[in-house]
Amino acid sequence: MFEHIDFDNLRAIGLTQGIVNRVAQLADTPPNARLARITETQRDTFALHDGLHEGTARRLRHDTQLTVGDWVVVQEDEHGDLWIADVVEPVTQIARRANDGRRQPLASNVDTALLVMGLDADFNPRRMERYLAMVRACDVVPVVVLTKADIAPDARERYADVCRRLPATVPVLAVNALSGQARTEIGPWLHAGQTLVLLGSSGAGKSTLTNTLTDAGQATGGVRSGDGRGRHTTTARSLHLCPQGACIIDTPGLRTWRPDADAETLAATYEDVQSLALQCRFADCRHEGEPGCAVREHVDEDRLQNYHKLLRDAQRVEMGALDRIALRKKWAALGKAGARRSREKRA
Repeated sequence: MFEHIDFDNLRAIGLTQGIVNRVAQLADTPPNARLARITETQRDTFALHDGLHEGTARRLRHDTQLTVGDWVVVQEDEHGDLWIADVVEPVTQIARRANDGRRQPLASNVDTALLVMGLDADFNPRRMERYLAMVRACDVVPVVVLTKADIAPDARERYADVCRRLPATVPVLAVNALSGQARTEIGPWLHAGQTLVLLGSSGAGKSTLTNTLTDAGQATGGVRSGDGRGRHTTTARSLHLCPQGACIIDTPGLRTWRPDADAETLAATYEDVQSLALQCRFADCRHEGEPGCAVREHVDEDRLQNYHKLLRDAQRVEMGALDRIALRKKWAALGKAGARRSREKRA
């Protein structure tokens, strides 16, 4: 265990009492070791900040996945090289599942997730609902940030659409990411010691917003005129410091985000569905056509379809390989049966 932790300096890079409590649980700390935070990851090396200095380190152990935002124990060898000797268990971690089911951490020890979506051609309320559910399942506070409010022709109507679909407890901000006003709008979440992560698709304005909030000077790019999609100008996750004292983690665009939570946990994030479900006629109502369903009566149909799709995705992640094969065969058989019935009707 560390004999002394410089809380004041480390707070500038996001140290909280929760992290300190986790540090106290470390079994053995090497002599002359110090606490640092990962600010960027490369294939074999990690950029670190210890509250005073920045450096680059490699890791001694490869039995844990490391990502931006992790707190680690580092030590210096006789050549002056830094090595990661241990990792502090994250208080929170946002992750996704790869196509093969492997877990991929996106950011650790995050307090608030800024869910960024453009009000231009990339506008997609369904995608925002999925982001919201998966962030809340990680016990991270979500804030929806709708960018390009100054140039999108239907900005006012789209802002109202998002507010109507999402729970009233979720803050929704419409900003011009290039304007200093965006810093004022997001100011309540930028206090010292806080860590935020920006999540959204390519071209949504995450890097532009990072530059506005932190003066990071990251490269930004345009979007395609046809569908509003952007190029991956941000290729690696990185942590930046805000003048107000908070830390912001910028991330590459998320085109797909498979849930890293079970269906029950994700279902609980749809507060409106869970509350109305208590009023359904049947206790085991699945909200898919049963009589007396209060959910179908009051919840937007498109939002409810998105809810069912998210739960199916989560259930597929939980399945084993044989279960997934059986499910594909089942749907293939159903598809063939439907096509056969259509042919018979036409005949």
